[in-house]
Amino acid sequence: RRQRQMCIRDRHISGSDIRPLKKKLRSEIKERRQAIDISEREKRDSKICERLRHLWIYRESSVIFTYVSLEQEADTKRFIEEALKDGKKVAVPRCIYGTRNMEFCLINSLDDLEEGAFGVLEPKKSCEVYTDYSSGFCIVPALAFDRKGYRLGYGKGYYDRFLVNFCGKTAGICYNEFIVPELPRGKYDESVDLIVTEKRVISTRQEVLP
Repeated sequence: RRQRQMCIRDRHISGSDIRPLKKKLRSEIKERRQAIDISEREKRDSKICERLRHLWIYRESSVIFTYVSLEQEADTKRFIEEALKDGKKVAVPRCIYGTRNMEFCLINSLDDLEEGAFGVLEPKKSCEVYTDYSSGFCIVPALAFDRKGYRLGYGKGYYDRFLVNFCGKTAGICYNEFIVPELPRGKYDESVDLIVTEKRVISTRQEVLP
């Protein structure tokens, strides 16, 4: 595992076209992620959910912005259910047709979701659009993160566009083995404040954790 991480670190480049490199890394990490046993993933997901809910940022945020996980991703469905039980407003993204942008909509349960773009569960059209991005706690998806909070996403740029205008706090979640020393990144890539795995919480900004 250590050799694999070092390999990714040594691939860091800037200035040139990093898209082919990112594409190759995505393929490699997806393959490794799919190899994790289902029961093992469930254990890890439970620990990630617990760590998220114990963060002071979570406790003090009235609105939680979170994606709905795909099968191989760190699970957010349980987290969504727990956040709703905790009395939080939960806003889930929906892709805006014909653009590379997304909007967040409030949901009251997982029953408010339906299959949308790219096979991802999205809020139904009847859900209220939430437009106040001045505060809150946003959970950001990725295949991998580096220790500065930069992410290897899925290549569409939806979250990088959203995070430019988001003024709350952000946390990326993934399994611990997908934290690497450094990832290739472009000038429009946005970093997160925290990274939460099943084993630890990493702060990328000193002011985030007490």
